Amino acid sequence: MIPMVKPYLGEEEREAVAAVLRSGQLAQGARVAEFEARFAEFCGVRHAVAVSSGTTALWLAILAHGIGSGDEVITSPFSFIATANAILYTGARPVFVDIDPQTYNLDPAGIESAITSRTRAILPVHLYGLPCDMAKIMAIAERYGLVVIEDAAQAHGASVNGRAVGSFGTGCFSFYATKNMTTGEGGMVTTNDDAIADQAHLLRAHGMRQRYYHEQTGYNFRMTDIQAAIGLVQLRRLPELNARRQANASFLNQALMETVAVMLPSKPAGFEHVYHQFTLRVRNGRDTLRERLAARGISSEVYYPVPIPAQQVFRGMNFAQCYAMTQAAGREVLSLPIHPSLSSDDLEWIARGVVEASLELAPGAPDGFRELVEETTVNRNGKIRKQGKVMTGNLEAMAGQPMAGG
Repeated sequence: MIPMVKPYLGEEEREAVAAVLRSGQLAQGARVAEFEARFAEFCGVRHAVAVSSGTTALWLAILAHGIGSGDEVITSPFSFIATANAILYTGARPVFVDIDPQTYNLDPAGIESAITSRTRAILPVHLYGLPCDMAKIMAIAERYGLVVIEDAAQAHGASVNGRAVGSFGTGCFSFYATKNMTTGEGGMVTTNDDAIADQAHLLRAHGMRQRYYHEQTGYNFRMTDIQAAIGLVQLRRLPELNARRQANASFLNQALMETVAVMLPSKPAGFEHVYHQFTLRVRNGRDTLRERLAARGISSEVYYPVPIPAQQVFRGMNFAQCYAMTQAAGREVLSLPIHPSLSSDDLEWIARGVVEASLELAPGAPDGFRELVEETTVNRNGKIRKQGKVMTGNLEAMAGQPMAGG
């Protein structure tokens, strides 16, 4: 079975962890400080605060802005539940605005109508590794005097016109094992605001600025030096890891571009997509397509089948349920393997699986689709052909090459 995700870890990570173990300094220390400095530099911000998870990064960022009981935070209903949970942990209430059906990100067109006297922040989610339309979101935030907190858990290295996500507002990253870079578990808050950084540092460690002197109620959201040691190596690898994902996505986009049963990922001009997920949209027969892929040994996943406000845990909170674009996406999206460890044969087999499974679903597809798929084959030499004409370049030149240091 071709796995949906596979962390890319090598000898450098193992040696980095071993060095920390030999040092005896396991908890938050010099490695964490170095990781924070390097990650801030990577994002182009003054401060980065390392924490225990992506969830605690969101929670800490919201708290650091003084958001709490009685406040509202506008966000996306199409995300992992941690996005909304972090708002609720502070006593604030999430207000959901529907998504753009092309990008699956928060639709700026719906934000202003959701703003009330209680709105304190906008929390966009850079879903699947594609940045939100930050120019429009930042303009709305400035017009209404709102904070922007970016959920960049899936978007390490993504950017808009060269500006990194996590640098527009207060950024929140996750280093969970499946992310584009990992520390096993872990997270990071990024900011250019000195006061927010100071508050985040205090809240992260029980309100301590000086050891055993507590200025306020805080939490234990610390990262360990073991995690940070892995993170430093992964951060050095990240440009290569992202480039590999982008090469894999390029191959799949070209291989599937005429498979009309699916809609391929969108990438607006000027947006750097880092493909945490490669997500198709299947208008008819998504679940059947997934079953057919599994039968061919190809993993896939649905991110996310149920809108956040429709989750059972929130049913007593009286959230509106009129999120037509989100509900449609939940029925139709399907993510394929895109991780850097995929081989040339893996990519070829994934493309072939989608084409062949789409043929089997052809009775529900538009007229002429069966003929199109029947004329499309995937050759073992890594080229996609339709009607005898090469549609893409050689697979080996685009993706599937071994990476250094692994």
